[in-house]
Amino acid sequence: MAALRYSGLDDTDSEDELPPCWEQRTTKDGWVYYANHTEEKTQWEHPKTGKRKRIAGDLPYGWEQETDENGQVFFVDHINKRTTYLDPRLAFTVDENPTRPTTRQRYDASTTAMEILQGRDFTGKVVVVTGANSGIGFETAKSFALHGAHVILACRNMTRANEAVSRILGEWRKAKVEAMTLDLALLRSVQHFAQAFKAKNVSLHVLVCNAAAFALPWSLTKDGLETTFQVNHLGHFFLVQLLQDVLCCSAPARVVVVSSESHRFTDINDSSGKLDFSRLSPSKSDYWAMLAYNRSKLCNILFSNELHRRLSPRGVTSNAVHPGNMMYSSIHRNWWVYTLLFTLARPFTKSMNQLAVRTLNTCVQSNAVAARCSKGTTGFPTSVAYKSERIKQAVSLGPLLLERQDGGGRKPLGVEQQGAATTVYCAAAPELEGLGGMYFNNCCRCVPSSEAQSEETARALWALSERLIQEGLGSQSG
Repeated sequence: MAALRYSGLDDTDSEDELPPCWEQRTTKDGWVYYANHTEEKTQWEHPKTGKRKRIAGDLPYGWEQETDENGQVFFVDHINKRTTYLDPRLAFTVDENPTRPTTRQRYDASTTAMEILQGRDFTGKVVVVTGANSGIGFETAKSFALHGAHVILACRNMTRANEAVSRILGEWRKAKVEAMTLDLALLRSVQHFAQAFKAKNVSLHVLVCNAAAFALPWSLTKDGLETTFQVNHLGHFFLVQLLQDVLCCSAPARVVVVSSESHRFTDINDSSGKLDFSRLSPSKSDYWAMLAYNRSKLCNILFSNELHRRLSPRGVTSNAVHPGNMMYSSIHRNWWVYTLLFTLARPFTKSMNQLAVRTLNTCVQSNAVAARCSKGTTGFPTSVAYKSERIKQAVSLGPLLLERQDGGGRKPLGVEQQGAATTVYCAAAPELEGLGGMYFNNCCRCVPSSEAQSEETARALWALSERLIQEGLGSQSG
């Protein structure tokens, strides 16, 4: 300890905090090394811990890596028009030689969508999210938009959709986000959406089939089908069919279908094991709202699996997800009984609001780490790096987790993210590139019900869906 105290190595609050005269730098390929300005030497190992580290993730949105005339790597922040030799990702390095292995999964039930996308830049990527004007869909759309993606909110209610767009732009005015009309209960509307989207001549890298109807009273759509079935399954099926050529041309591309654990409590086959259409689109006398929802969620997984089998050879993958156990959102608004049920269950639910403090703390702590990286350094421009007035902006998230003044009080943004985490994980996780035909819950692969794994039922549902669309469009033209 005496030697450490003499050299100043113990004069820090954290084992990762650098002693005076040391500076953290990075190589072009992401390795971290340490420069001692007093002794004019460099080394790979951290001067206190002896660990080697490397950079994790991509540069934040708006940042670019360049090299000066001396071969030194520096970084340009095009949004704030500044340069620095300090890599903005240094707050999120990972040990290259961890002392002990861990079996804990990377993400879990408490992860937020912003944490999934931490350090990622989706500039140039196009994302379409159905039902994105509220709840999980909105958080999914916002997360991608605030990380640079061009996001299209595909919604039935354009008033609410435009309000959602304004909310995103209110958090970051440079976000590239827009709303387009899509009514999944009307096949012609799906057709018009696809035509309007293709007219934009843009790619499609991520399609999130998020919209859903829940607890609706029995009704038939204009296409003659039970509403829950058409909105939750058939409308999305038709949408993907119409956009599959764009998805394939944009490969690698991903489709994420939001399903539910409730798929386990139903079946859509008859006693002989054949697909039963009367269970998918029942008559009024045979209708029960919860059962109709469960069956549509089973269809979601079967559709996702079959889609992956058909399009994965062309670079398009598909996965189904469960967003959370009794996820509290606005999906229950159609009937007061379910509203009461969700209200009573809310203390035990996976709420989209409960991680506000944790997310904001992550933001602040990230900046604290980054600020320590420049402590005691000389010879480099520190005036542009992580000053105290930037404490409200996480290094890896850029302008994503900000605070705003609202009526004299501070309101944290970037929250209500937990519900969208699994959807965003399947849409963006690098480790899932090229992988699909799976079902995820809490950002972890799970085994769906045996019915959901049936390839025979999936093929039968696909054929039935094609026939229903053909008949529905034919009856309207007639």
